[in-house]
Amino acid sequence: MTSPIKSYVLRRVLYMIPTLAGIVLITFLLFDVAGGSPAAMVLGKNASAQAMEEFDESKGFNKPVLAGLWTGTRALEDADFSRSAGALSGATGARFMSDHGGGWVRLAPNGACAVPFVFPPRPGTVFSLRFAYRGERPAAWALQNADTPGPLEIPASAEWRTAELIFRTAAAGAPAVLTLRAGAGAFDVRALRLRRRVAHGWDSQLTHYLGQLARLDLGVSTAANRKVTDLLREGIGPSLALTVPIFFGGTLLSIALALVCAYTRNRLPDRLLVLGAVVLMSVNYLVWIIAGQYLLAYKGRWFPIWGFDSWRHLALPVLIGIASGLGANLRFYRTVMLDEMYKDYVRTAFAKGLSPAGVLLKHVLPNALIPILTNTVIAIPFLYTGSLLLESFFGIPGLGGLSVNAINSADVDVVRGVVLVGAVLYMGASLLTDLCYAVVDPRVKLR
Repeated sequence: MTSPIKSYVLRRVLYMIPTLAGIVLITFLLFDVAGGSPAAMVLGKNASAQAMEEFDESKGFNKPVLAGLWTGTRALEDADFSRSAGALSGATGARFMSDHGGGWVRLAPNGACAVPFVFPPRPGTVFSLRFAYRGERPAAWALQNADTPGPLEIPASAEWRTAELIFRTAAAGAPAVLTLRAGAGAFDVRALRLRRRVAHGWDSQLTHYLGQLARLDLGVSTAANRKVTDLLREGIGPSLALTVPIFFGGTLLSIALALVCAYTRNRLPDRLLVLGAVVLMSVNYLVWIIAGQYLLAYKGRWFPIWGFDSWRHLALPVLIGIASGLGANLRFYRTVMLDEMYKDYVRTAFAKGLSPAGVLLKHVLPNALIPILTNTVIAIPFLYTGSLLLESFFGIPGLGGLSVNAINSADVDVVRGVVLVGAVLYMGASLLTDLCYAVVDPRVKLR
């Protein structure tokens, strides 16, 4: 690689670093934040709170999203007693009260009520319990299998007031029990909110995700219980075995037919090819697949319908892939070739007596390579993702089928891994496109 190319590649790679960071951040926000609870998507909304908590912990979803010392926990859902007693319904010594300003739970004088944990809080962990209260007399917290550095007494307050209890659960033994004991007067509670403390302020979902990427770890598939990198490594071979022949076969055939169209413009071959291109573009992809399987595989017995055992299993999906994309490619390349056919250098070449094949291949095609390269090289990253429909209908164990199954089963790590690797490959293809421009066209300078 010459020095100018090395310098250009280095500059482009440096410019791509912010783009790559943006891609990583966008994939994180889409799959970890905007998509809702991954635990609910994978386990279902009817899964127990403890099962979803364990899932979040195994995936790093039980941390703050970006930064912070405290994060939520399903051990106690945020409770707002403005409309009902909620989790305190039926608790001994607790009664729901309401007025025009909303509702609350009242503890009778000298009454007691345990905090209704959905499941035992994690051992050896610091928690913060914030609660809104008012009381005629001081109240107090009673802790079992937990400790707190601060006072447990709750001062009396005639108005609604927010207080906080910070405690640490025991590292082993019985689960923690927190009991609120009212004083000599009535004691009202309007809200409860439990938060768990993380290791440090940057112990978040984002840093957990970045740490995984730094180790080239894309996570673990919840459906297959295997590393995503292993699944991608196994699926890339079948996908490329399908998409590479489709890509090169479709590209070469489209360019050849486009040259014929350009040379015979407005004559019978050109009009027939354009008509064929329109027909090919008008037929839905699924129609090609179903018709090909029924007519050529089932009725004609020319190809196998299902499997990935030999080249014969790939022949039919490759033919369908080429046919389904031929129409759009032919129209595009025909337009590119026609732009070159009526330029002065082409007329000069014909005037010198060069053969049509010589003019088309030595003059027209080289000068039309810039838009052709743009269309072809940018398509290279999509070879990696495979063909969703072809792989699913023909039983090819590639990344297309893997992606479909991951979407159907809400396998977040697999979908995110496929999207992220595809985005990185797209960036690399953009750089490769610029380098190809400089190779095929001397007028393009890498600066």
